[in-house]
Amino acid sequence: MKNIYSKLVLILCAVFLVSCDNDELSHTNVSAVNALYSPANNKFFDLNAPNGSAVFEWEAAKAEDNGVVLYDVVFDKENGDFSKPVYVMPSDGGGLQKTLTLSFSALNKIAVLAGLPSETVGKLKWTVHSSKGINVQTSAVSGIFEVQTPSGFPAPDQLFITGTGSETGTTVANAQAFKNIGNSRFEIYTKLSAGTYKFITRKNGTPEVFSINNGKLKEDGETTYTGADKVYKIVVDFSTAVTTFTEITKIELWFPPRSEYMFEYAYAGGGIWKAANKKIEFKQESWGRDERYKFKFTVVNGTTTSEEWYGSINRDNSRPDANTAASFWYMVPASSDFWDNCFKFASAVDNKNVNAEINFSAASPAYTHSFTIL
Repeated sequence: MKNIYSKLVLILCAVFLVSCDNDELSHTNVSAVNALYSPANNKFFDLNAPNGSAVFEWEAAKAEDNGVVLYDVVFDKENGDFSKPVYVMPSDGGGLQKTLTLSFSALNKIAVLAGLPSETVGKLKWTVHSSKGINVQTSAVSGIFEVQTPSGFPAPDQLFITGTGSETGTTVANAQAFKNIGNSRFEIYTKLSAGTYKFITRKNGTPEVFSINNGKLKEDGETTYTGADKVYKIVVDFSTAVTTFTEITKIELWFPPRSEYMFEYAYAGGGIWKAANKKIEFKQESWGRDERYKFKFTVVNGTTTSEEWYGSINRDNSRPDANTAASFWYMVPASSDFWDNCFKFASAVDNKNVNAEINFSAASPAYTHSFTIL
């Protein structure tokens, strides 16, 4: 009798545990999404439109416990079956809403992952996963939408210039770095010489390579530069694939107290200009000695020569000392006004010879300058 009782207890426990497991699993059961609402099938998006976005919307799935359902939107190539999707993203609200809003920039990244080249029209497929975190249900319906990919490219994390026409030659380890200035844009101050150059996204492994063709950024290849050595500010905009070249022909230190340029800087390489052993002398005024200064860049865009002024982030300043923050010497675009946004020399510089430097390299946290007393 005891053995029969023990077996009966074990059977009842097993039934109870199975029942509990089934109850727990029922809380994770959700239905698949049965309908996709938007975008309409074969909807066309021109991803060149600035600040554009697309909204994906679908019918709500149902949870067996009437609780919350989580959604993931799944993207694939036009002929894909979603077994190896190119991109998966939670819906709006961290996966809680039955909509997903994507910027055209994000859609372009998906298009690139799907293998669509820039400046082409192609199609992508989408569907929705529903779940409670497990027991994922894939919708039996899917949608197709069409995109015009922009001329630009996804921006890399970093960018370098290399080649026979570059400052550092063809040794990739020595390639000169661009400064990332945000919004998919990179900037470099560098000298070009007769030869070829290209842009690379890293110094090791297999980098992405870009060249320039008629002012537009292109994948792979290299660009040929002919003519005399010149120093340029090169701006590469990956969002539009546009590159701009501004020649820097002269940089002078403007000293408004005497309405004169104290001296000119010479390009030293790597985005740095120097002026060696220069005398700094303030101007004596009735109220004291005037020490204000800023910088004039003479630049050429195409066939047009113009001026660019750089000065302080402050409209007015006090003389710096040993406790002054490094940001005091940061150089930002300024007006040509005689006095506005002028820096002030440190008192110790008056009537001294100095080595002067302007640093517009990528290694510098901001474009800056310095004076070293000899």
